[in-house]
Amino acid sequence: MEKKLLVLDIDGTLVNNKKEITPRTKEAIFAAMEQGHSVMIASGRPTPGVQRYVEELEFARFGGYVLSYNGARVQDCRSGKDIYEKKMSHRMVRPLYEYAMQHDLGIITYEKDMSVDPQVISGRRIDEYIQLEADINRLGVRERSDFLDYVNYDVYKVLLTANPAESEKYMKELQKLYGDTVNVMRSEAFFIEVTAKGIDKARTLERVIGPIGVSQYNTICCGDGFNDISMVRYAGVGVAMGNAKDEVKAVADYVTASNEEDGIAEVVDKFILNAEEIPD
Repeated sequence: MEKKLLVLDIDGTLVNNKKEITPRTKEAIFAAMEQGHSVMIASGRPTPGVQRYVEELEFARFGGYVLSYNGARVQDCRSGKDIYEKKMSHRMVRPLYEYAMQHDLGIITYEKDMSVDPQVISGRRIDEYIQLEADINRLGVRERSDFLDYVNYDVYKVLLTANPAESEKYMKELQKLYGDTVNVMRSEAFFIEVTAKGIDKARTLERVIGPIGVSQYNTICCGDGFNDISMVRYAGVGVAMGNAKDEVKAVADYVTASNEEDGIAEVVDKFILNAEEIPD
């Protein structure tokens, strides 16, 4: 049996619209891990925002992995150690902050040591999207009037929030301004995510699958959002959820059922437990 790596986005993929892993999906994931396959959660979320799912899926026992901050950090949950990380220089915070001020966007990053003080740090007023980021990750959020002085440490990610109707325009402007220095992408229509140059889910996966002991061919990546496109395209089997953005479906090898219909359980049954071939 060749070992497979199942890579799962969280929101809109692993969990239903209530942010819950359904019993059928959980049963399928446990069945895969019990057969010796590996599972990785791959999310734009900060590492603490993934922790409740790590515990629910017993990653410490089975040896699961967490790719957080869109690929800026990867943790081996059995050892508790990072197997990869790449931070963005704190010097990039100022131009991003100035851009946010100029265009009336929200801007956040995260506390230096999230294991001690798991907080979202906001550089401006706390808008509905910043509050959503804090809520879905079960983190506190605090506004800092001294944001530029306070964030004097390198960061995994800076998140800007924007009106969904305008966010693509801002993303493209930021890519044009700073694309030689950082990576700029959207995860949702209202989230613009900035990480170190060379960081996205696919490029981080490419760096860590060797140490994990799987091939690209045996990597199955499942997602629904803009920041999942790179890993769905990279995977041996790239899977778009039934509820995925059209852009994700366009690069996928297979479109499964939605996150409300146990689409991940379908993928596990088809490509891991029954080991069907990759669709043409």
